[in-house]
Amino acid sequence: MRILFISLGCDKNLVDSEEMLYLLREKGYEITDDEENADIIVVNTCCFIHDAKEESIDTILEMGKYRLSGKVKALIVTGCLAQRYREEILKEIPEVDAVLGTASYDDILEAVEKTLKGEKYLSFRPTDRLVDTGGGRIITTGGAYEYLRIAEGCAKHCTYCVIPKVRGGYRSIPMERLLDTARQMVGEGVKELIVIAQETTLYGTDLYGKKSLHILLEKLCRIEGLVWIRLLYCYPEEIYPELVDTIAREPKICHYLDLPIQHCSDSILKRMGRKTTKADLERIITEIRERIPDMVIRTTLITGFPGETKEDHEELMQFVADMAFDRLGVFTYSPEEDTPAAAMENQVPEEVKEQRKAELMELQQDISLELDQERIGEELLVFVEGKVADENAYVGRTYADAPGIDGYIFVNTGESLMTGDFVRVKVTGALEYDLIGEIADEYTE
Repeated sequence: MRILFISLGCDKNLVDSEEMLYLLREKGYEITDDEENADIIVVNTCCFIHDAKEESIDTILEMGKYRLSGKVKALIVTGCLAQRYREEILKEIPEVDAVLGTASYDDILEAVEKTLKGEKYLSFRPTDRLVDTGGGRIITTGGAYEYLRIAEGCAKHCTYCVIPKVRGGYRSIPMERLLDTARQMVGEGVKELIVIAQETTLYGTDLYGKKSLHILLEKLCRIEGLVWIRLLYCYPEEIYPELVDTIAREPKICHYLDLPIQHCSDSILKRMGRKTTKADLERIITEIRERIPDMVIRTTLITGFPGETKEDHEELMQFVADMAFDRLGVFTYSPEEDTPAAAMENQVPEEVKEQRKAELMELQQDISLELDQERIGEELLVFVEGKVADENAYVGRTYADAPGIDGYIFVNTGESLMTGDFVRVKVTGALEYDLIGEIADEYTE
């Protein structure tokens, strides 16, 4: 039997998909990427913001056509949208045969077996459950880098976010289980581990009674063959000295931090339910940069939050200019059902949200170009991701770039390189978000 797997949404959702794929393959199912040849289709959904919800629904409806035609014997829906809208999915999309919640994805084998017998199947376990599939994964990122999810759920309860409702409270994954998974992935050729969770900085507080991310990182650094470790989703208020010291001390840890701040206006931060003030953010960012001068800081912002005034937006623009973030992404606020923010007064019109987003991104483009131009002449270690078609050039990433969200460096060379190679590159040119370079010398681990 051939199974098509469609994974939508964030990298944390991708980890669920890879674990389900492993369970299916181990049971003898063949994995396909062609819906025309699939016997079973699984759609792992997202519902974080309106656009993600729409994409998930559109994908289910599109795959439902194959189910109605008889080509596909079972259509299974998993993930956040499934958790949040199970009744609506079953009622409005009858071609769906099975629905699995976010804490039930390890029931995928039973779901497939039941639906192939013509039965409807539902599984919704308590969202505070921590799924354990045994650590097996099918790596879908290309093989040279992979995500290591260290916790599930979230305990922050920001007023705009549904994650605690669909993913449950914060649950750290035991350290030995993580280390076993990491060793296995490195043994299969992974050279860069990207540490993720809804909030990585709180790792261990529930299991070990204290923040333990720095301890986990130190142990990961001892894994032979692993070259880079990258940290995403570190809430600024939870950054702590031992973590910064570990990043500074351990050469395998990229000097790269993802700090989602969302805004800088104290009134907006308070309405968002965030735990920082503008002064806190300025202090935290300054201290990190003083301790690690080449630290690359990435952040995300929400524009058009309910009650955001023109003055709030102008304050945010000035803050972005002053902080000169190395990397920055902007989302327009999306009102989500059953969140406090959706019921707030003074909702901002969509056209105003989009205009403010455009202004922020235009500002960031100028900042990014200036920062990239300052790198001309530098030599940087580059992780090769692939060859540019019909050219003597390769595309790669520096320590300053996370896959899928940041820029690239284009490396001109007549040498033959492979995906996953590390080479030292001299930067010769800069674009708004990308660099251009040439081989300085080969890098050998």
